[in-house]
Amino acid sequence: MELRQLRYFVAVAETGNISRAAQAIFLTQPALSRQIKALEGEIGRDLLERRANSVRLTAAGEVMLPVARELLQHAERLLQLVRGG
Repeated sequence: MELRQLRYFVAVAETGNISRAAQAIFLTQPALSRQIKALEGEIGRDLLERRANSVRLTAAGEVMLPVARELLQHAERLLQLVRGG
């Protein structure tokens, strides 16, 4: 599991749409979809329920979202500390 995959997952969860999330993070939709699928493969659970024009978090996604946000906040704080901020 990589921090960028967590960032991507959070972006999709917050927008509710893979295409809009891809635009927001300057990534192509197929690349974003592949990264989310890779994350789901590593976890062994679907995080998103894909619909025609939107996505919805699965139960596993609901559990993962707040923890992913927290991990990303900790990673950012770590960078600030190391950089002397």
